[in-house]
Amino acid sequence: MASSSSFTTRIRRYQVFPSFHGPDVRKGFLSHLQNHFASKGITTFKDQEIERGQTIRPELVLAIRQSRVSIVLLSEKYASSSWCLDELVEILKCKEAFGQNVMTIFYQVDPSDVRKQRGDFGSAFEKTCQGKTEEVKQSWSKALTDVANIEGEHSLNWANEAEMIRKIASDVSNKMNITPSRDFDGMVGLEAHLKKLNSLLWPGCYDPKPKNIIGIWGPAGIGKTTIARALYNQLSGGFQLKCFMGNLKGSLKSIVGVDGLESKKSLQQLLLSKILNQMDIKTDHLGAIRDRLQDQRVLIILDDVDDLEQLEVLADKPSWFGSGSRIIVTTEDKKILKAHGIQDIYHVDYPSVKEAVEILCLSAFKQTSIPRGFEELVYKVANLCDYLPLGLCVVGSSLRGESKHEWELQLSRTETSLDGKIEDVLKVGYNRLSKKDQSLFLHIACFFNNEVVGYVISMLSDRNLDVGNGLKTLEDKSLVHISTNGRIVMHHHLLQQLGRQIVLEQFDEAGKRQFLIEAEEIHDVLTTETGTGSVIGISYDTSNIGEVSVSKGPFEGMRNLRFLRIYRSLFGGKGTLQIPQDMEYLPRLRLLHWDHYPRKNLPPRFQPERLVQLHMEHSYFEKLWGGIQPLPNLKSINLSFSSRLKEIPNLSNATNLETLKLTKCASLVELPSSISSLHKLSKLNMRGCSKLRVIPTNINLASLEKVDMSYCSKLSRFPDISSNIKTLRVGKTKIKDVPPSVAGCWSRLECLKIGSSSLKRLTHAPLSITSLDLSNSDIKMIPDCVINLPHLIGLIVVNCKKLVTIQALPPSLETLNANDCVSLKRVCFSFHNPFMILTFYNCLKLDEESRRVIMQQSVYEYICLPGKEIPAEFCHKAAGRSITVPVAPGTFSASSRLKACFRILPVGHRYHSISCTRMSKRGVAIKICDLAWSSACPPRSEHLFIFHGKLYHGQRNRWHQEDVTISEILFKFNCSFDGNIIECGVQIKTEEAEDSSSSSSEADNFETESSRSESDFETESSSSEVDYYDTEGNNHHTYGDEDYEAESSKLSDMLKFSIELLRDQELIQKDYRLKQ
Repeated sequence: MASSSSFTTRIRRYQVFPSFHGPDVRKGFLSHLQNHFASKGITTFKDQEIERGQTIRPELVLAIRQSRVSIVLLSEKYASSSWCLDELVEILKCKEAFGQNVMTIFYQVDPSDVRKQRGDFGSAFEKTCQGKTEEVKQSWSKALTDVANIEGEHSLNWANEAEMIRKIASDVSNKMNITPSRDFDGMVGLEAHLKKLNSLLWPGCYDPKPKNIIGIWGPAGIGKTTIARALYNQLSGGFQLKCFMGNLKGSLKSIVGVDGLESKKSLQQLLLSKILNQMDIKTDHLGAIRDRLQDQRVLIILDDVDDLEQLEVLADKPSWFGSGSRIIVTTEDKKILKAHGIQDIYHVDYPSVKEAVEILCLSAFKQTSIPRGFEELVYKVANLCDYLPLGLCVVGSSLRGESKHEWELQLSRTETSLDGKIEDVLKVGYNRLSKKDQSLFLHIACFFNNEVVGYVISMLSDRNLDVGNGLKTLEDKSLVHISTNGRIVMHHHLLQQLGRQIVLEQFDEAGKRQFLIEAEEIHDVLTTETGTGSVIGISYDTSNIGEVSVSKGPFEGMRNLRFLRIYRSLFGGKGTLQIPQDMEYLPRLRLLHWDHYPRKNLPPRFQPERLVQLHMEHSYFEKLWGGIQPLPNLKSINLSFSSRLKEIPNLSNATNLETLKLTKCASLVELPSSISSLHKLSKLNMRGCSKLRVIPTNINLASLEKVDMSYCSKLSRFPDISSNIKTLRVGKTKIKDVPPSVAGCWSRLECLKIGSSSLKRLTHAPLSITSLDLSNSDIKMIPDCVINLPHLIGLIVVNCKKLVTIQALPPSLETLNANDCVSLKRVCFSFHNPFMILTFYNCLKLDEESRRVIMQQSVYEYICLPGKEIPAEFCHKAAGRSITVPVAPGTFSASSRLKACFRILPVGHRYHSISCTRMSKRGVAIKICDLAWSSACPPRSEHLFIFHGKLYHGQRNRWHQEDVTISEILFKFNCSFDGNIIECGVQIKTEEAEDSSSSSSEADNFETESSRSESDFETESSSSEVDYYDTEGNNHHTYGDEDYEAESSKLSDMLKFSIELLRDQELIQKDYRLKQ
């Protein structure tokens, strides 16, 4: 059987193919269902123009094969149509061959009648079979039996048909990973916009021309981007490849010294990187998008296009993309759309008076109606804003909580200045701010948008801006909001543009303005040395500047410069700012962020006493500065990927330093003893410093909690630099053991990763450890000190090729990962308390007794080990991924449990989800378990998965509602790659058996929240540590905000440790070359 991944590469012209008997459902149930699909942006195949005959038409077969989901609507007369039955056979063929999703609806018919072809349904079927060959009859009968075994909705179980239809539409959305978002709930008029756009994109079978590229046109601030994002959110689940290219305005603006071809290729690389989710895409020519996507069905939003060339570079012709693709372009300039041949243009008009009033009232009063006494004022303000949605929101927020008198004053101040232009409307909110809050607004607009609150407060602590209260004011007035991860975000790109425009208008001469942002202007100021004391911030994106050289005095006139950021935003950008060796001066900066810094050291006259953050990744220096510098404000240093750095300066005076990041500084040999003064240091990252040998001794840093020295391949000394460390990673080093002094004094250590080929034994370990990783070590058995750890929850011994015996384990252990222990033969352990996870991928030498011990363990989640047959204890077995088990009536209760096993073929995928469902007598699918598993080295031979579950899981108060007289139960096993399940088996434990099993009783007491869905697992994985060897700097300029330290509230410590291990195992197989 082909995997479902092969299906995803096929062209899918439709999202849903419905199979139904027209006279039964077309005008009623089906029409309502299709309306719900249309409202969710789900495209449905419609067969009105296909002439029905005795045999299924080729275009119908093609439609089935090009659909993502097939819905079989089984009604009483469904089997009276040979056409329907042929459709059903073809649908199940696609399910088997391509992994197509098939959903069932039993409309006024009993699933058992369909399954056994009996009753009125069976009579219709027998009549249709008259005159047919036995082969055709058998294929139809098997198809009906198989489809009746698919979980689905039964109309007889629903009191309200409308609710059933809503549930089905929601299920189809979930099948396609369309997750309804609440981000746009309550937005006035949005639903009408989306309905019109959907009708434009999918006009139906009566319009012969597909609308694969459309435009959204309207003035700035009208809501084009919001509408486009809502449409993208609605449609994206139906496309495997999708991309929202936001804020394209100015992306191809000509900059001095930049090759126009390179700019275009960079833009193409950015789109391909986003849509294919690959960070290292390179393009040699402008046909790259066509070459990569011409056979793919894609959804692309090109937002805020202001140049025809942008469309020519990103979506020159519809033939660049596969059939069924949808390209949506938003712009303020209708001429661009016409010039590109886009005829289908949706004009976003101003809202009606009623809608405008609702928008204004929601912003000003948090209700859609006008409070008594404000009627005239509200209509005047709405008219003054020209009904522009963004203006209504901003002005309304600025008047929130104000008296009628304040509203009247505001009207008199703005009546003469507002001329319908967006900038004037936006300035209403800005002009009402105090001088300090206006200054804060400009700082955010020009330099600190999307930055962490704490970082901004530190950066601006010398500016007398009262940042905390100022942010609250800006948030109250809807100028910014604080995201869930604590970042300051301007409500709209136009607000940021407003702030920058205000700065731009300060002076005609760029060198006299507060902030310099435009690359061309920065180029001119630096090369002509015209910067003045007015400049406080420079943010220089060098992605497209080519190579720019300046003389020795570009910063001499900018004595008040506080923030200097020189970076590359585009993948593959090669721009560099070259400075001469005799340049001596940099101002007293608070932020020095200069990636790819070209010199061996910083200018000799640079005084770093005001520095808060020093961020200089991929730089060429060998040493920052000489001697001891005053560094009272410095909180973060990041010199990662600076491969020539040989020496860290004396940091004795950096007493407020919190983060020191030196990832892959490959020439660094020593960590200086001056770090003994860093008692606020909490995070030290020296991962991949391959020449690091020397670390200080006899120090104890008070705040240090996280240390990563993994892949420091020359390091042999244990980093005993703080007894307060909670997480220590020293895998792939030459460290041979944990010193006795560490075992006795490190009472806070929770996670230790120490595995490497140098580790042949472990004689000591702190008793506080909860997660231990000994992967890749040369141990032959589990060390005694590990067995005696009283709090150990998770143990990882992956790829310990000399490990022969697991003779015992700590009683507290919940998870054991012994994957790829190729010499492992014996496992001897037995606990009364169930494990969470036990994995032994590719441990092919396990003896039979060990296999028996492993398989007899009770687990909350699963066991995995090599195996070529289902064990005998699973008395009910079947080929494939479903099994029907005969049962004696009346033997089950709410406490009855299931022990299940299935056998899988070798897989090449890192992540899988597993679920087991049983079908009730009414045909309702009841989930027994829903798990996720992962491995950097997946099973390379046939393996067994074993898990336990409650037969009536989560339904203690409803189990008795089931018909306990049933004579059989259907179980279905699902894996994210179902084609790999080749055999399954189950064992049902009755109430009597449960009473005699203490371990099962323990599992009964386990609460449901410890189970984990696939989406939970992926969420935690994505928020875990970003691989340092794959990350070459980012555009977030914050300290102490590394993703890898995100704490999980859902996963156990062991699972988080396992996720990190997956990354580490991949590192071994990669070439860690730096991009220069």
